[in-house]
Amino acid sequence: MGEHDRDQDDLAEPARPALTAAQAREMTAGLREAVDDVRRSVAVLAARVRDAPAARVWVPLGHASWESYCQAEFGISRAQAYRLLDVSRALTAIHGAVAASTKTSRTRDTGSATLAALDYGLSQRALIAVSGRAGDVVELITRRLATLAHSGLQALDEPTVRAVVRQAVRDARTAPPPPPADPSPDPALAALRRVVDDLAASTHAIGELMLEVAPAYLSDTEAVHVLAPLCDAIGEELEHGLAARRYAMSGDRRALLGTVL
Repeated sequence: MGEHDRDQDDLAEPARPALTAAQAREMTAGLREAVDDVRRSVAVLAARVRDAPAARVWVPLGHASWESYCQAEFGISRAQAYRLLDVSRALTAIHGAVAASTKTSRTRDTGSATLAALDYGLSQRALIAVSGRAGDVVELITRRLATLAHSGLQALDEPTVRAVVRQAVRDARTAPPPPPADPSPDPALAALRRVVDDLAASTHAIGELMLEVAPAYLSDTEAVHVLAPLCDAIGEELEHGLAARRYAMSGDRRALLGTVL
């Protein structure tokens, strides 16, 4: 063993004593509070982003566009600037579906949006993932809340609405692509469509794996350095991995054109 290795051993942290149940509960409570803080900040961000592009907030400040405004004022990339819009649009659509379904009057102020998003328990990653299929999420939420309301078996209280919203988002993220509205009578073409659908579904699953390693807040350039070792380990081309990651975030098959499809 070299001198450097011995020095590292000397500096190693001593083993920590095992936590008691009370200490574990206290630590868990702290983690839960931190998670809630993150969700709250996502909601506040989404609410404040919502009206800025429509108001062209960058014009009075002398910026040429939304992306240049975000780069100059907040130091974030073009991709991150547009992901902010994705988060805001998805949350606004979900919030509108809940308000319409529960017939509850909700104002457009930040406080109301924050409370709603906190109750839903939606992460930024989840909102980005369904931003390209917000219509599907809205349809699921509307239909399921209407079914519950008509059944009379369960009140549409906050925990129930929260559970419906979270499940709708999960279902939209994992749902297989819908069949074509007008399926071809050609058996060969129909079989080819099924192959493409299966490939897209499996690629979406790979994209979810990529997002576990390189979260959505990373740009493609930043994700390259993180994903290269993973893609090499699983025998996947890096460009395919990046495309799968983009597909998992957007739900738009056009993200796969030229690489996987």
